[in-house]
Parts: sequence; structure tokens; C-alpha cells
Amino acid sequence: MFNETKLELEIGGRTLSLSTGKFARQSNGAVMIQYGDTVMLCTVNRSKEGRAGSDFFPLTVDYIEKFYAAGKFPGGFNKREAKPSVDATLISRLTDRPIRPMFPDGFNYEVQIVDTIFSYDGENTPDYLCAIGSSAALMISDIPFLGPVSSVIVGRDKNGEFILNPTPTQLAESDLNLKVAGTKEAVNMVEAGAAEMDEETMLKAIMFGHENIKKLCEFQEEFTKLVGKEKIEFVKEEPNPLVKNFIDTNGEEKLKAAVLTTGKQARQDAVDALHDELKEMFINENYPEVPEEELPEDVMTEFDTYYDGLMKKLVREVILYHKHRVDGRKTDEIRPLYAEVGTLPMPHGSAMFTRGETQALVTVTLGSKVNEQLIDTLDEEFYKRFYLHYNFPAYSVGEIGRNGAPGRRELGHGSLAERALSYVIPSEEEFPYTVRVVSDITESNGSSSQASICGGSLALMDAGVPIKEHVAGIAMGLVKEGDEFTVLTDIMGLEDHLGDMDFKVAGTKSGITALQMDIKITGITEEIMRIALNQAHKARIEILGVMNAAIPTPREELAPNAPRIHRMQIDVEKIGALIGPSGKNIKKIIDETGALIDIEDDGKVSIFCADLEALEETIKRVNYYVKDVEVGEVYKGKVVKVAKFGAFMEILPGKEGLLHVSEISTERVANVEDVLKEGDTFDVKVISNEGGKISLSRKRVLLDLAK
Repeated sequence: MFNETKLELEIGGRTLSLSTGKFARQSNGAVMIQYGDTVMLCTVNRSKEGRAGSDFFPLTVDYIEKFYAAGKFPGGFNKREAKPSVDATLISRLTDRPIRPMFPDGFNYEVQIVDTIFSYDGENTPDYLCAIGSSAALMISDIPFLGPVSSVIVGRDKNGEFILNPTPTQLAESDLNLKVAGTKEAVNMVEAGAAEMDEETMLKAIMFGHENIKKLCEFQEEFTKLVGKEKIEFVKEEPNPLVKNFIDTNGEEKLKAAVLTTGKQARQDAVDALHDELKEMFINENYPEVPEEELPEDVMTEFDTYYDGLMKKLVREVILYHKHRVDGRKTDEIRPLYAEVGTLPMPHGSAMFTRGETQALVTVTLGSKVNEQLIDTLDEEFYKRFYLHYNFPAYSVGEIGRNGAPGRRELGHGSLAERALSYVIPSEEEFPYTVRVVSDITESNGSSSQASICGGSLALMDAGVPIKEHVAGIAMGLVKEGDEFTVLTDIMGLEDHLGDMDFKVAGTKSGITALQMDIKITGITEEIMRIALNQAHKARIEILGVMNAAIPTPREELAPNAPRIHRMQIDVEKIGALIGPSGKNIKKIIDETGALIDIEDDGKVSIFCADLEALEETIKRVNYYVKDVEVGEVYKGKVVKVAKFGAFMEILPGKEGLLHVSEISTERVANVEDVLKEGDTFDVKVISNEGGKISLSRKRVLLDLAK
């Protein structure tokens, strides 16, 4: 019934297998990939025809998690997998990025890749397997594809040795989490988080990953020889000669001048105005008597496409051969920088960071353990005490748009900024707060994720979060034709759109904390990466100088309206006294102070209050139940028994002392019952505590007050 083909490869100390012919046999290409006991089905399909006249490639990549793969139930009321989790969305992006550049120029068939995880062993993660399986499915399909592409993860052990495809446990102990993808010839995608790693070590890690990528690509080629289909014929459409000749003759020099207009909006207005002018001339010259609604739609579309293509060509030529950028900067020059803190009055920390026409308004909110974010994936549930949210409203680029749930781009940019800052966030022991950073992009002309990193670092210091030093980010670009190339520092939106690379590098003055590289060509060399990393380091140091001028170290005090957290260690034997019968004592403290109190089995007590005054009162009340009696301290005591020689008083729960008749007052007391009765409360000082026998004095309290 089945004609299954299977091939195996030993890599990273485990067996990787590709098989086809048993599942999803109606898909254009379907591959079951298995590594350890992690199993995933990768399918690819295409539309029957391409989109005529369109230069957009409609590729969709969906990664689908099945909770049964890990023997788990989905969370929520319906107990059914619904919309993709943030992690699933990020894995889809991680697969899309290295595969998208690998289709022929001009290919515009709609292509859908669906990667479904059917079994997950908790050791071999699906993030890098998706790219391998998707590439293999494309290779054996009839879809034109310039692959194969493969992906690996690189970690590093305590001895500084690189680890290929580390397990989650190994990755948790690693100072590097690097995902690399590429072809046999070059690297075409990088995603990394690192504990302030130097550029040279990072480059070595990327090259280590690429050496193993070569093996995986050769493995896919061997698999394709066994089961690959013949590719469909695809020839890129040539531009309409009528359109091409008209625009080249009448618009090329004018367009070159328009793209050199200073300022994003002014430049766009100039380019758009010239487009409309040329198009009207073209219609009047070639279709003078044709009503607007009857103009040939395909020709009008080709006019727009060729005009955009010419603009891209002119911008790239100016950069590549004249080392001139459309805004007048040098290739390694950063746009004007501005940084400020304390921008907003009420958030616990805030900052504004501007680089040219890109601006991020970033805030920090401090919370308690109850504000931690629950992460529910195929792995075990866990809580995050630091997270960053990125928002990109349409007004930031002068457009209109709907406001709704964050899209893939916003989730991806937020994840990158969060990763870059996570390596400087203090431990829970040092700073027991949950920290939420929100970056609202108020202007954008490229590199808004990197502005979020810079603004986030400033806001964290403004909030008093004790990060050890600032983190800054910069985006590098590339224009490459044949062997000629130019690396650009701090790319703006047009250079990102028309260039070949978006290489984001973030870190402290000591080293890299995050890396992300996407390219539109099939790969880049080690030489280009080295140049980009070195230029990024130079730029990062310059940006850090501006940030340090705004705020060099974290504020010593939290904002007045920031919540307060206090941690204390109590004797395990005192836990019962603090909680009280049926929780009476702890409930009373919470009700009267508004505090949140968390008591752990080992005696750690965490107190969270809205302000400093409430915190001090809560600590005082907790100490009432757990603190040992100290000589010289004053306590509010309660008379529990009256005797001829004095009174017994409870000064702490379960702690009683004797107030001798001679210590009741500054005047002589003949009869104790004449001045005291059971239930009386007043301040007393502990004057001795020997062998558990506590002696109290009211007289000394009165004398102290009289001084």
C-alpha cells in the first residue's frame, strides 16, 4: 500500500532520518523528519498558477504544535489547540527566514509550508528541525527551489567547547544560544542570544554551525536523488518593452534625483509624485482616447512594478559603486542620536530613544510574583519574570491601519529585544520583581527593534532595575552584486527594503547579547559577516556613549509610586505562628495592610506592597509573630495575669515576660491590682532575657519619654 523511502544520518551523536511515501501522499512534497523521538511532518504545496504581473512571493509557513506530542493536554476551557502560541509563531518565522530567499527571482506561485509536530521527546527541539524538514519537502517536490537549506543550534559548555544541537538542559547552562541556517556554500540566517560574547568567538560559533549545515545539505541532496520530482518549468517574465523604454527614457534621471531627497516622507512624496507624473504621461502618449476604467490592467501593473524595480536598481548602484547613501551619510555613519529618561510621570521607569527618524517610547512596570507570565508549550510550564512587548502602530509610518492583536512581525521584534536585554537582568535573589518592558514605536524609518533595545535599557535604569550596564543595538545592511559588496551601518527603511541583508547586533560594551540576520540572497561569506560585526561593534560603542550620558547607572531608589518588595528569612518553626490557626494571623495582616505575602516551606517570606509605608507596617506585623525577643527593644505588651509581685505580659505570640512591681511606674506602686488589670496594653522594654526568663520594664519606657 505504501512506497516508503527512508534515509538516515548520524549527526550530533543522534540519528536523523528523513522519510516519504507513507504520510500526506497527496501533498506536492511531504517528509517525515525524526531526530531521537521527536517526529515532525513537513508538507509543501503550491497554487496551480502564478500571480501575473506581481513581484511579491506569497510564501506562508505554519508551525503547528500538537500537545499530545508531549503527552500533554492543551490549556484553557476548550482543551483544544487553537491559535498558535508566541513560541509557535516565532518558530514559523525561524523557518520562513532561511527558506524565503531560496526561490528563483520572480517566482510568484503561492506556496504553503505546514510543519506539524507529532511527537516530542523533550530533548530534540523542533525549531531547527522545521527548516531541515521543510527544505527536504521542497527539494523532493516539483516547486523550483535553490536549496537545500539546513539549520542547527550551537551551544557552548563550561569548557568553551561548542555543542551541536544541545538539549534544553544543556542550553540552559550554556552562555550561547545560536541558531544558524544556510546552504552548502554560505550562511543565510542567524539568530542568537549570548552572555556578552566577543565578536570573534561568535563568528567561530557561526562557522562551526555552518560546517554541520554542509553535512545536512548533502544528506538532503542524497535523499532527493532517491525520490525527487521533476521541477515545473519557470521563466521570469521580461518587463514590457513599451513600459521599460518609456520609463528609462523619461524617468531614470528624474528618479535618481527623487531618491536622493533628504527626509523619509519628503523622499517618498518625491518618488510618488514622479510616479504619478510619468504614469499620466505614459497613458496620454499610448492610450490617449481610452477611458480610465478601460485602461489595460496588466500594463498598468507592469508600469508600477518596473518603476519600483528601477528605483531599487538606482539606490543600489549609488551605494555599491559610489559609496553614497540617499540621506547623504557615509557607509559606516549612524543617524543623529537622542536619548532621555523620565519621559513619563507615572510609569515606574520610562525613556525615549531616537535614531534619525526612528523613535521608541519605552516604559518599565514593576510587579510581584503574581505578575509573572505563564508559558505553556510542549515543554514543561514555566514562569517568566522578565518580558518585553513591542508595538508598531500604523501612525509611526504616517499611515492608517487597524489596531488589534500583535502580528508575527511585532512578536518577532519583541522577542529579539527581550533576548538582548535578558542577559543583563539581575537574578531574582538580587531583584525580586517581575519586570515588564513595553516599547511603543512612535516613529519608524528602520531598525525599530534596535531602538527598542536602547530605549529598554534606558528605561530599566530609570526604574532602578540594577542592570550591570547598558545594552545597545544596531542594524547592519548589505548591497551585493557579484563579488562587489558594501556593508552599511544603521540602515534606514529604504535600505532595508532594497538591500540584501538585515543584520541586527545588540550588546554591552563587553560583548554581544543578541544577534539576528536575515538576507534576501542565497548566502553571505565569513568575510562579510566579519566586516558587519566589526562595524556593528564600533557603532554600538558610539550609541552606548550617548546612552551613558543620559543615565550612566541605575537609579538608587525606585519611583515613589513603584511597589515595594521585601524578602526575609524566618525560622521554619515560626511559620505556624505567622500563619496562625486556619490562617487567622496572615489573613489579618493582608486585610489590614493590603499586602501580598508569600511564605515558602523553607522559611522565605516575600512581602509585596503598594508603597513604602505599607511595606514598613507589614514587616512590623510579620516580625511581631516571628521575631525573637531582644534585650533593649520596646514591645507593645498585653497583661495576661496579675500577681502580688507584678504582672505577666505577652509581648509576642507565645512569648511572655514578667513586669515586676518595681518596674511598673516611676513612682512606688504598693498594690499591683490598683494600677493594672488583665487585658491592659502598653509599651514595655525588655531589660533581660536569661534562660528564657524575660524581664520587662514600663518605668524605663516612661523615663525615656521624659528625656
